[in-house]
Amino acid sequence: MTDTTAPHEAPWRSTACILCAVNCGIEVRVEGRELAKIRGDRKHPGSLGYTCEKAFRLDHYQSGPHRLTTPLRRRADGTFEAIDWDTAITEVAARLAAVRDAHGGESIFYYGGGGQGNHLGGGHGAGLRAALGSVFTSNALAQEKTGEFWVDGQLFGRPRCHTSGDFEHAEVAVFVGKNPWQSHGFPRARVVLKALAADPERALIVIDPRRTETAAMADFHLQVKPGTDAWCLSALLAVLVEEDLVDHAWIDAHTRGFDALATHLKRIPIAAHCAVAGLDEALVRAVARRIGRAKSVSIFEDLGIQQNVNSTLDSYLEKLVYLLTGNFAKRGAMNIHSRFSRVSGGGGRGERRTPVTGERIITGLIPAAVIPDEILTDHPKRFRAMIVESANPAHSLPDSARMREALDALDCVVVIDVALTETARHAHYVLPAASQYEKWEAAFFNLEFPHNTFQLRPPLLEPLAGTLPEPEIHRRLVRALGAYTDEDLADLRAAAALGRGEFAMALMGAMAERPHLTQYAALVLYETLGPTLGAGREATAAVWGLAQTCFMAYPEAVQRAGHESGDALYEAIMAHPEGVTFTVDAYDETLRRLDTPDKRVNLAVPELLEALDALPAAPPPRDPQYPFVLAAGERRTSTANTIFRDPAWRKKDTHGALRVSPDDAARLGVADGGRVRVTTRRGHVEAVVEVSDTMLAGHVSLPNGLGLAHGDDPNVTLGAAPNELTSTTDRDPIAGTPWHKHVAARVEAL
Repeated sequence: MTDTTAPHEAPWRSTACILCAVNCGIEVRVEGRELAKIRGDRKHPGSLGYTCEKAFRLDHYQSGPHRLTTPLRRRADGTFEAIDWDTAITEVAARLAAVRDAHGGESIFYYGGGGQGNHLGGGHGAGLRAALGSVFTSNALAQEKTGEFWVDGQLFGRPRCHTSGDFEHAEVAVFVGKNPWQSHGFPRARVVLKALAADPERALIVIDPRRTETAAMADFHLQVKPGTDAWCLSALLAVLVEEDLVDHAWIDAHTRGFDALATHLKRIPIAAHCAVAGLDEALVRAVARRIGRAKSVSIFEDLGIQQNVNSTLDSYLEKLVYLLTGNFAKRGAMNIHSRFSRVSGGGGRGERRTPVTGERIITGLIPAAVIPDEILTDHPKRFRAMIVESANPAHSLPDSARMREALDALDCVVVIDVALTETARHAHYVLPAASQYEKWEAAFFNLEFPHNTFQLRPPLLEPLAGTLPEPEIHRRLVRALGAYTDEDLADLRAAAALGRGEFAMALMGAMAERPHLTQYAALVLYETLGPTLGAGREATAAVWGLAQTCFMAYPEAVQRAGHESGDALYEAIMAHPEGVTFTVDAYDETLRRLDTPDKRVNLAVPELLEALDALPAAPPPRDPQYPFVLAAGERRTSTANTIFRDPAWRKKDTHGALRVSPDDAARLGVADGGRVRVTTRRGHVEAVVEVSDTMLAGHVSLPNGLGLAHGDDPNVTLGAAPNELTSTTDRDPIAGTPWHKHVAARVEAL
């Protein structure tokens, strides 16, 4: 790409958008402390210059009025006072140590660890948890993806066997509860969607109760009634079996349990299930035939089913669609991707349970919906303290009122963030972090196949005065807790001064001789190798460590990408701020990545087959007091996520309208711009109305990312906060994911 920088202008600098998990590469011109100009980065190996319109407004995050510039300590009256960093570190360490010493480290709960592109600091936070003996964690994935992860474990051996679609090469693309035109989910989403829609040899299929932007482009739109995806997907599978559209040769070669599964699928009354879902049986059969006869199919499930009734069952049924048709481990289909690092707590075989409620812990994450129940109790193992890092559970988790009550019941709450968030307002201490553009940072959402990319982003600006990057915050707290000493690190510092080869050998020896240091690996690297990498680059030492483990996990794939060693991979990452391809996979590697004992996919999952058999002939009738189904948290062009606190960034739909169908608007007696009250069993909000023919009658939606305090007064907000309406008790029985997309509601005109 030609650099159009004039001699008097600031250069274009590579970084990334931090508003969704795709993290498209962007280029930025900085003027003063502002992100003055932004464009897609054509050098980025994944996004290739693509970005959506939201990235152009990132200065509202970087330079907004929300930024904190000093540690805060809460007074007895609930207000905050500014304190210096030394006082903050000393007092926070002492308060958390007191909880640990009185009740055990397991009583200190950790939530967060980074937003959509803010994961490097969270990796260093593992050292703080180790110093405190804190073992229970959670983050946003635990109200979205853990049901899918659990299904991955049942089918493929471990939850870490996560799959991604090869949509660029797929003959048929299927989106279930997913609108990639707005929520993306894979690189260059809109470009890929347009190519699919324009090619008569390919097909786009959408399963969604709303006629989304993606559904409007689709060849087939299965517009299911809200909450009936399980009936739709099971009918689709039953047609595949009944009409023998399954790939028997592939099933025989690579799976087990098909006969048992087929027995259950043959019992499904296809016509009845279609009727429950509000679908024409002929359309469902046409979709099944298009999938069954395609040379390749990729499928993407998302929050539309993952935050809905039967969510874990839906994930299972969705995956069976591509497995029964042999769309696994091949071009244009579903594959198990590599990863540069994990973003959850791990994916072992053993099953852990939460200490109070006994809920299932998946990939190390406590279900987000049960967090208040793990606090608001007299149980001896209840959580007594909470560390929240780059997250806002008081706004983003179900039943905000109950979450606030839980925060206020804790002995100590410490928040690490850039702003005085809704959660921070309930903290005892708030530690101000540098922004994502003021420090070395990275996202570990590296989910692509066959080419997987990673980008380590240099800072565009110096940290705002009074703030610190999270790795340094964690280092200071861990040192204040006395987790390790300078003597523990002396030989590693000496080896690092000689070079990375000598350091690698010394590190292996140190971890063998002093195994307690392995718990603090990222911080040990930060303090020993880090200073040799250049001032301000200390946090990139953790990336050096991850490059070594990535090479050990995927040596052939890393070498195909042009990196002959872990050190060579690290060098490439540092030399290319626009990002690198770190693995290039062969399609048959997916089969080798299966973690089942016999390297076969396990199709028959007893717990989920029981749930399938238990689907009633009709979903439960709606409560006449709450006749609407509310989707709380729809992604729109006018919404991003809660790091945009100042509503001035939104150019339209500034109030976050409640979308209602024309029929419902007529019955309610409201028109565009009218106001209504939305009431659920947990609360009520007022909202502006948008009449939209994309909605089914009885189905309404509110957008995500609104209802935030954006000034000094926490009661001054714009738009409705969706989780004032949601419930912690309405959740999936297996994974505990909340039903944000299926909230019983009443709507009344004001």
